[in-house]
Amino acid sequence: MSYTPVIVGAAQFTQHKKTERPLDPLSLMEKTSSDALIDTGALQLKDYIDCVYVMNLFQWSYRDAPGMLSERLGIKPNQASYLAIGGNTPQMMVNSAARDLAAGRCRAVLMTGAEAIYSLKRAMKGALALNWPPSEPPERIDGENTSGVDKIEEAYNLFFPSLMYPLFETSLRASSGRSPDEHRIHMGESFERLSRIASTNPFAWSQNALSAEIISTPSPDNRYIGYPYTKYMNANVDVDQSAALIMTTEDTARSLGIPGDKWVYPIGGADFNDIWYVTRRPCLHKSPAICHASRIALQQANLTLDEISVFNIYSCFPSAFEIARREIGIPDDDPRDLSVTGGLPFFGGPGNNYVMHAIATVVELIRKDRALKAMVTANGWYLTKHAIGIYAGTPPVHPWIDRDDSSIQRAIDAQALPVPVEKASGSLLVEAYVIRHDSAGNPLQGVVVGRLKNGGRALAVVDAGPDELLIMEKIEWVGKEGAVRYDEAAGQNRIRFNVSQ
Repeated sequence: MSYTPVIVGAAQFTQHKKTERPLDPLSLMEKTSSDALIDTGALQLKDYIDCVYVMNLFQWSYRDAPGMLSERLGIKPNQASYLAIGGNTPQMMVNSAARDLAAGRCRAVLMTGAEAIYSLKRAMKGALALNWPPSEPPERIDGENTSGVDKIEEAYNLFFPSLMYPLFETSLRASSGRSPDEHRIHMGESFERLSRIASTNPFAWSQNALSAEIISTPSPDNRYIGYPYTKYMNANVDVDQSAALIMTTEDTARSLGIPGDKWVYPIGGADFNDIWYVTRRPCLHKSPAICHASRIALQQANLTLDEISVFNIYSCFPSAFEIARREIGIPDDDPRDLSVTGGLPFFGGPGNNYVMHAIATVVELIRKDRALKAMVTANGWYLTKHAIGIYAGTPPVHPWIDRDDSSIQRAIDAQALPVPVEKASGSLLVEAYVIRHDSAGNPLQGVVVGRLKNGGRALAVVDAGPDELLIMEKIEWVGKEGAVRYDEAAGQNRIRFNVSQ
């Protein structure tokens, strides 16, 4: 008996922007799930699917998405799960399904997800009428469903990724020694490569190849959202996209006559979290979780980093992309492309399901070249939850087992700092900052993270107007000190700098 897990079906779909009768998310998932079944070449595999996983929806949720999908497809799974928020989830579930299949706990797994936010926004603007099933809160969410921010971070509006990730970026920039303008160009050059890849991807939402200068330069069409990020450096969630994967074992695939050239093997994987709340992490531009996950995944795959042919590094924002590259150990001048899709700003970021598109693309690439080895990274919340997978056209050297990695997770968690000081006073040394902008691209508010003289960490709103904030966008403020005090009326710390040219 061979319980070696294989991916035997993969499909993805991007709904045309001018579709007059757009499919709702559930119908998009039904389409890609059906297409994935057709892709296997063995429709009878449907009778073997005993686990169905649906990724959490950002918009237009359903009372029981996995149950409703199973009914539409004519599947009767033993387990039908609607999973918690997290862009790490598709890769995490491939790793989990591989272990379950290898242990004989299931025979075949279907996983899928979708978003139709673009069509929903069109309808909200009166551009079309939707004939969708009603949206209802889910009756349950399976798995860990903890918020990504604590009450202090929420008090400074850091729930929005577009405001949290700039903290990582400004910390990263300061550590690199680049000036703000040099780093702006560096980010643009990095994402230019992603845009180029998306321009040739038939499933990409945006197929315009943008230059580094266009990506990195603020303009009416590319305003700052959370400085130092322009719009083109932010994941684009306003898309209609869906993807699906089907996994089973070698024996089942062989018994159903699924040809071997359809089989793609997950050969290594690992999942870790960084310290859950961002403001309790000792260093804002490092990720021990990614470092450990990539190392262990490569060990399981019996590969070195040099043997990986293609990557898909999670790229919701430049800092996520750059920090992962550093932690994995990929050189800055590595000639290998670090994305197979074109990244979340250009390919599209369909909520929690983006990585499934990356895996589906990897499946297609390996089917064309069995010698390829691919690494896919996935990220949930704010560089918080991480999953890494390695794929190949040949079976794994080391089997999938219920490996206990808990000691590594405990070691990561043990480095957590104390809760930030809610009511701070004195001098605050800046570690990172973000400047929020309005819809016209004007600076509204700056927020800093820093250290007090006693070593405690605190957050503070910058006590400055738009003109001063514009000056702050031209100068490096990490490493500068300001006077911090607690504002009882606002319920926030405020910090004042001597802002000048």
